[in-house]
Amino acid sequence: MAFAIKAEVCDPRAKTFAFAAQKTMYGGKQIAEGDTVFVFASENENGQGLIARGVVTSAAAIAKTRGITRQTPRVSVTIRRTALAKRRLGRSELKHLTEWNDGQPGTELNFKFYRQATNKIVGISDAAAAFLSGFF
Repeated sequence: MAFAIKAEVCDPRAKTFAFAAQKTMYGGKQIAEGDTVFVFASENENGQGLIARGVVTSAAAIAKTRGITRQTPRVSVTIRRTALAKRRLGRSELKHLTEWNDGQPGTELNFKFYRQATNKIVGISDAAAAFLSGFF
């Protein structure tokens, strides 16, 4: 399974990205060392969308806080960049894809990242990973 992360990225051209205690959704908590990850610089923090592809070099689940009944699982990850995106893909390119059940990879990404605009790590389908690979 491949993954995508939307988060604040300070240096889009960094060779390594470290993200602490990131929210996970749609299977994102299963991320592990060796997995492929597509990195999106969050537009919520003035990012531009898809910036890089990489490989997870470390992943550690964050323990839940006692006494809180509903908690989103969180994971800290370190990613080694393997490629920089050559074409733009962000919220503006995906926002028209709103037919949630159409099976299109762009619609999957729009749903997982922008329907609820919080930063997060998500699991993505093979079709979405293949679609994203076309941007490198």
